Amino acid sequence: MTTPTDSPALAGSETTSTTRRDFLKLSALALAATSGMPGFLARAAAQAQVQGGAKTLVVVQLTGGNDGLNTLVPFTNGAYYAARPNIAIPRKDVLGVTADLGMHPALRPLMGLWDAGHLAWMENVGYPNPNRSHFASMAIWHTADPTQAQRDGWIGRMAEKIGDPFCASNLGATGPQAVRTARFALPSIDSVDGFQVKLPAGLEGAFDALLAAPRQGEAAYLSQATRQMMRNTARVQENVKKYRAGATYPEGRFATQLRDAARLIAAGIGQRVIYVSLGGFDTHAGQRAEQDELLGTLAGGLSAFHADLKAQGLADRVIVMGFSEFGRRVAENDSAGTDHGKGSVMFALGEGVRGGVHGSSPDLETLSDGDIIYRQDFRGVYAEALERWLGLSAREILGSEFTGPRWVA
Repeated sequence: MTTPTDSPALAGSETTSTTRRDFLKLSALALAATSGMPGFLARAAAQAQVQGGAKTLVVVQLTGGNDGLNTLVPFTNGAYYAARPNIAIPRKDVLGVTADLGMHPALRPLMGLWDAGHLAWMENVGYPNPNRSHFASMAIWHTADPTQAQRDGWIGRMAEKIGDPFCASNLGATGPQAVRTARFALPSIDSVDGFQVKLPAGLEGAFDALLAAPRQGEAAYLSQATRQMMRNTARVQENVKKYRAGATYPEGRFATQLRDAARLIAAGIGQRVIYVSLGGFDTHAGQRAEQDELLGTLAGGLSAFHADLKAQGLADRVIVMGFSEFGRRVAENDSAGTDHGKGSVMFALGEGVRGGVHGSSPDLETLSDGDIIYRQDFRGVYAEALERWLGLSAREILGSEFTGPRWVA
């Protein structure tokens, strides 16, 4: 590859050492964004333009360990109220969904989706040999590997199989392990408005000339993939300017992330997975006040997101799948909270979801060290999303066969 100082576009100019350094930094950025084996880069450049109509999975991470028992409440179970005299959801407040289960009252904005058959709950979800450490358990969910031997994220592995480093994005400043691989990190977008390649002033023409110069070997692959990256980001900026929200989103970071997710989907650049997070669920003390507010934030944002997609004509192409790294213990603690547990609930919503409660409710009288005993491996829930929604081989991405509830319609 021609070096910046030898480039014909820069020869004879009055380029300073500062602008040369800027140029080198920019070239390094392009390399980092498209790094990988040459064959991978060739596939990336050839396949990055996904046809319109591609289905998208939005993954919602509830960070900290959401209490599943106070999310999907077993309101006819006396053991639930006996274990939680101060923090249990009163039966009169529960939003009934079955004869024995009801949603937390803060989730009321999602009742319309439930009534329409577009909201699913997966009960008793966990993994073998549960770990109560935030760091270790989240890594297990991110890598889909309870043995903790795997370092690549399950979404990163998916992107490698697709052959497109821009098919999935994290909305946030720092990418979770789920979107990482040894070859590259998928984009982490702090703001869709800032999702663009910004060249140092005065170097636009030089960079264009650098990309346009004839290349061979790895340099050709890199140049091609970099041009594709720039086309994708330019297309996003062009299309987000046309975007008009079809719903009013609540205030706050989580709702802003969901609005950005809607904007990326509407931009039509073939996003297969979009990752968002909502933190604060480590409710060791004063749980009712904290979790009530957080579940309200979750429901308000997701309700607006679905309404927005509906108005954009995109609701049939997007589903949401949510998880937390673990649940909480069955019994409340002395601080009106709950400590780290094991199994919990997952949820999914969208017009492509088969609504209902999937799986049996936890047995609150037969526990493991004070925790519910998981019955559904979370990788079976992932497999359903990969196979039946995204049309990919779950075995190739997860490393084995996993069966789960049929929550995709």
